[in-house]
Amino acid sequence: MEEKQLQNFPFSTLRFLEKLEQNNQKAWFEAHRDEYEEAFLKPAQAFVEKLGKEIHKRNPGFIAIPKVDKSIFRIYRDIRFSKNKQPYKTHLGIFIWEGNGKKLESSGFYFHAEPKNVMMAVGLHMFSKDQLSAYRRVVSNEKKAGQLSQLLQSIQQTGYELGGKTYKKIPHGFEKSGLGSDLLLYSGLYAWKDYSPLSLHKKNVVDEALLVFEHLLPLHNWLRSKVY
Repeated sequence: MEEKQLQNFPFSTLRFLEKLEQNNQKAWFEAHRDEYEEAFLKPAQAFVEKLGKEIHKRNPGFIAIPKVDKSIFRIYRDIRFSKNKQPYKTHLGIFIWEGNGKKLESSGFYFHAEPKNVMMAVGLHMFSKDQLSAYRRVVSNEKKAGQLSQLLQSIQQTGYELGGKTYKKIPHGFEKSGLGSDLLLYSGLYAWKDYSPLSLHKKNVVDEALLVFEHLLPLHNWLRSKVY
C-alpha cells in the first residue's frame, strides 16, 4: 500500500489542491472528502513513513509520525483572527524533526507542496525567545560567526537559498560590524530549494527529499548543538 500511494506523489496531491484552491468551501470539501483521503492524506502518510525510515537509518533521533497534527500539518485553517475566511489551506505541509521540545521549536526537514510548486527545506523557521538569545550569543563571537558563515556559504554554493533573515536592524547591545553582524538579522535559520512539479516528474520524490536532507544535515546539526 505504501509504495502504491507513493507512485504518483506529489502529483495526485497537487491536482487535488488545485481543485481545492478553486473551490475553497466546506460543502465542496465534504463532497470530495474521499478524494482528500486518497489524493492528499494517504500519499502524505506513505511519504512520511518511507522518508522517516530512511532518515532513521542515518539519525535515529528524528521524529516522523505519519499522522495529522504530528508530521502532517492540518489542512484546516485557523480563521478566528484572520480576514481570510477560507476554511482550508491549499498546500501540504510535512515536518520530520529532531528535538525534545515543541515540534515547531525544533530543527528538521520540511516538505511543502502547492499547486504549482514544491519546496524542501531543513532548519528552524522561527527561533523561540530562548533560542534567539542563544543564537545571538553564538554569532556575536567572531570565530563562531565565521564558522557559521562558511557553512552557509557552502550550502548556497550547493544550490540552496537561505531563509529567516527578517530583521532590518542589528539588535540593541550588539556590534554593528564584523562577521556576525549580518547573521544577527536572522529570526530563524533554514535553507531551502524550490522545484517545479515538472522537474520532479522523472525523479523519485523520496530519494530527492533524502538528498536534500543529507545536503543540509550540517545546518541542522549546527542548530542542534548551538541553539537548543
